[in-house]
Amino acid sequence: MFTGLIHKVGRLMKLENAAGRGVLTIGHSAWDTPLQEGESIAVQGVCLTVTHRRSDQFVCDVLDETLDRTNLSSKRPGAPLNLERALRVGESFGGHFVTGHVDGVGNVISFTKTDGDHVLEIGCDEDLMCDMVPKGSIACDGVSLTITVVATASFRVKIIPFTFEHTTLCGLETGNTVNLETDIFGKFVRRYFDARQQDSGLDMEDLRNAGFL
Repeated sequence: MFTGLIHKVGRLMKLENAAGRGVLTIGHSAWDTPLQEGESIAVQGVCLTVTHRRSDQFVCDVLDETLDRTNLSSKRPGAPLNLERALRVGESFGGHFVTGHVDGVGNVISFTKTDGDHVLEIGCDEDLMCDMVPKGSIACDGVSLTITVVATASFRVKIIPFTFEHTTLCGLETGNTVNLETDIFGKFVRRYFDARQQDSGLDMEDLRNAGFL
């Protein structure tokens, strides 16, 4: 489990493909507590396992499915990567609950600056939009953000200067892709109501005709 509060920005050293999987080697500055082989770490919001490590780099295996469903395969050597170590029992909690299981990839529609904050608009599939609400949480490339506007096929978030300066979001441009993980609690609520709707036979039109909408 993660929080979406980035600990450090590392750099992709190389991405190799072997036997149906990818092998990521990521460089980084020193951690206060060294990484351990076998521990979980979120890379651009993707939960991975450290398989080998040195003081200034670590290696993770990545399944082809993960490469297909995220933007990791598009990264080139030298690309910055958001890194967050898994939440430990007893640590303070900020951000929101992030699992590291990316739901899909969005596309940057616009990135502008307004009153000191940066406004990021991201387009994505309708299925992901169904799990978003204004003031709800979203993880973009592993960064915990609050949704300010929900449209038909896109949403907006505001990024404060500290987050902009200390994550990879500062390098985003129009057309870039971002890994998206919607709020886990929203997914459970949606699943619950979808099941109740199927059991009852009601649909949105029935509720509208009855005056509930």
